[in-house]
Amino acid sequence: HTMVRDIKDDSIKRIKKIMDSEANEIARTANNLNPLELQQVLYILKKCQGKIITTGCGTSGTAAKKIAHTFNCTGLSAFFLSPAEALHGGMGAIDKEDVVIFISKGGHSSELDLMIESVIKKGAVTIIVTENKNSVLAQKGSQTLLVKVEKEPDQFNMLATASTLAVISTFDAITIELSEERNYTQEEFLVIHPGGKVGEQLAEQFSD
Repeated sequence: HTMVRDIKDDSIKRIKKIMDSEANEIARTANNLNPLELQQVLYILKKCQGKIITTGCGTSGTAAKKIAHTFNCTGLSAFFLSPAEALHGGMGAIDKEDVVIFISKGGHSSELDLMIESVIKKGAVTIIVTENKNSVLAQKGSQTLLVKVEKEPDQFNMLATASTLAVISTFDAITIELSEERNYTQEEFLVIHPGGKVGEQLAEQFSD
């Protein structure tokens, strides 16, 4: 109880304000997405005959892992490829029928700049998700998707927080739209998600 009393009411108010700020940034991002870019990304993913591969460094890499998992949850074959692993033989997993999604807030890192050269040589389609349309990656990619927040909620505008959530939210929406267009069913969902509370609820529903 002594420890709890040390937390001031102002801290709780600031936490709520920060969360509101993040939510507002995601809403603003949704309104600022380029419809043509979104259409192109949807078209590329719908036409993909191979795998969807996501990649990114640091926090963008964490977002890329989550996005790959969401694709898998709706029956789209996807996996995260670490840029470091890719540059030391992991590129062998990429085929020309695949789509590789590069996530990079600034649109530049030494690992990703090297990686995209090899991806292009392999003939795979590339989607660059970035805030910087003039970046090295954006210039070399097959398609750019600009996802840009006005400000991160921390006082220094440094932590990739709202921007990361905006990218994840964008691909949550893209994945859901693709699954609904494919008429993805709950029966199909149960096959790939038999565990946990979701699996239990679906199993009960279809056993009735």
